[in-house]
Amino acid sequence: MKNPMNTLSKSFLLLAAVASLVLNTGCSTTPRAKPANVVDRTSGNSEPTPPGYYRVKRGDTLARIALDNGQSPRDVAQWNNMSNPNQIEVGDLILVKPPAGSKSAVKPAVKPPTNIDTAKTDAPKVDAAKADTPKPEASKEMVAEPGIRLSWPAKGKVTEEFNDKNKGIDIAGKLGDPVTAASDGKVVYAGNSLRGYGNLVIIKHDNTYLTAYAHNRTLLVKEGDAVKKGQKIAEMGDTDATSVKLHFELRVNGKPVNPTPYLQ
Repeated sequence: MKNPMNTLSKSFLLLAAVASLVLNTGCSTTPRAKPANVVDRTSGNSEPTPPGYYRVKRGDTLARIALDNGQSPRDVAQWNNMSNPNQIEVGDLILVKPPAGSKSAVKPAVKPPTNIDTAKTDAPKVDAAKADTPKPEASKEMVAEPGIRLSWPAKGKVTEEFNDKNKGIDIAGKLGDPVTAASDGKVVYAGNSLRGYGNLVIIKHDNTYLTAYAHNRTLLVKEGDAVKKGQKIAEMGDTDATSVKLHFELRVNGKPVNPTPYLQ
């Protein structure tokens, strides 16, 4: 027969142990009643981006950043002292404008139209210093009245016009059809690292105008080559596309514009 005193003692000790555990647990959780502040550093940097710079976003590549700012990927890498252009991180500040003293500027390839109205040739000469002064509405006039004349980069039917989604025009053709430079310039990119463009050539014509030729089967030029208007630079293809075509873009100060008014 069990001793009632022993049973009572054991019950008392068990209750005391449970009470002690509850008190200790309550004391240990008291400081954590308020959640700790957590800073999400993956959501981007809230600091303003300085003029002339671009802040890297998720999914960006150096080639894409350069194209959207009308620059050469090699120049952008050089301006930012990048040993490996493929290693950029979200939030990085990338200089996208030539620094002071840069030699990367491309001389203008724009030539005066040959069909100038003779009545305008008798106009008085303008002082050179005044001629270099930019006009307040120059950018708007430039888009409305093209300052560069482009030749058609390929022969074929335009299957898609310029719009909000299509940043250029699509010209249908046959596999291997010639793709030619729309104007004199310098090849600043030749490769396939821009998603959605396939084998791509980008030509910089001056510090304002840049043209892009996408989905090629074969590239016939390399970065740094000087090209002439009408020179064959690639063969039409369907790389990163659902059909054989040339996707042609014109960028003015890095911004895509409708190239059709510039073509002749």
